[in-house]
Amino acid sequence: MDSQVILAVAIFAIVYLFIISEKIHRTIVALAGAMLMVSLGILTQEAAIHHIDFNTLGLLVGMMMIVGVTGQTGLFNYLAIWAAKKVKADPVKLLIALSLLTAVCSAFLDNVTTVLLTVPVTISIAHKLKLNPMPYLISQIIASNVGGTATLIGDPPNIMIGSAVKELTFMSFIDNLAAVAFFILIITIAILVLIYKNNLNTTNELRQEVMAINEKEELKDIPLLRKCLAVLAITISLFFLHQALHLESATVALFGASLLLLISHKELENGHGLEGVFEKVEWTAIFFFVGLFVVVGGLIETGVISFLAKKAMEITAGEMVLTSMMILWLSAIASAFVDNIPFVATMIPLIKDMGMMGVANLEPLWWSLALGACLGGNGTLIGASANIIVAGLASKDGHPISFIEFLKVGFPLMILSIIISSVYIYLRYL
Repeated sequence: MDSQVILAVAIFAIVYLFIISEKIHRTIVALAGAMLMVSLGILTQEAAIHHIDFNTLGLLVGMMMIVGVTGQTGLFNYLAIWAAKKVKADPVKLLIALSLLTAVCSAFLDNVTTVLLTVPVTISIAHKLKLNPMPYLISQIIASNVGGTATLIGDPPNIMIGSAVKELTFMSFIDNLAAVAFFILIITIAILVLIYKNNLNTTNELRQEVMAINEKEELKDIPLLRKCLAVLAITISLFFLHQALHLESATVALFGASLLLLISHKELENGHGLEGVFEKVEWTAIFFFVGLFVVVGGLIETGVISFLAKKAMEITAGEMVLTSMMILWLSAIASAFVDNIPFVATMIPLIKDMGMMGVANLEPLWWSLALGACLGGNGTLIGASANIIVAGLASKDGHPISFIEFLKVGFPLMILSIIISSVYIYLRYL
């Protein structure tokens, strides 16, 4: 075996082990791995840059900026309190309402950004009702990953798949994934209610206090809010039309962000400042992606990915049902224990290589990967970026979510969602 191949696999394995162990921040690990790939001559600098998917990065940055400005208007606080009042602050109905709100926002904003905005409000409402926020937070993690599965921009794995496969448009994701994601969401929320309903009790006095909150007071800047809603509407409309207009999804997101900054520059100068908008971008997540793309690029350049694709083809003999099910279940189990982003970064070139080896219709394989990676993130607390963010926010509030506590609820629900997905993939495509 070539020494470059051994080095590339060793670097990749060490990066993965450090990401799982969480001993050093995963962004530092990914960037260090990327620099080793280039320094040791496995990749040239030009090749490394070529492997960075700027479409994925642009889409994430653009959406984070739009949501960062929108968050300053108090819209998300308003929506959470409005939802709580709609269900008369009933703790069980509140679990359903907040889970649905999180899932819908995750589909159209992206799940990482959604939990950053909804979780602090959820904790605040739980405190007002003197309830343990844990059931709500676990439900929101699970709902954010299921909701994010439904669209191109809902979850980082979908963003990466859509960026790598130009034929899969914003509408393709909705057409192929939204119905099954909605079905899984309804079943998941029903089971979560059964699990937690006996722990969700409060007094009528505390419910009345929440009902007395005026949610409109949460809206801090109405002129800015109108501009944000207009830009969000334009951006989401452009996502629906992006292929017809020959625009990449990153161009749409960055166009929306630029337009919002342009029309709201006076409000930003007077109050929150442009720096505040850029602070809302999760730069650590962006550079984690950069490092990861280069590390996986090392495996592509040394031929490791095409070797694995050949082996997978030998195991399944290119038989579509077996290949689809293998990708779906492998993606789900792997994404439960390793953040789904590095796993999808590894799988995309592998599936492309299968196409070059004679698999005519790759579409069932892409949908199997999307469902497995997005829903598999619900298996454990480290399975997806949104999970890690909620765990961090809960810890800050003095309610740390333990790995085992989440595993008991999340893993069985994840397995159930993958069984439903298997039936769906088989009936619809195979």
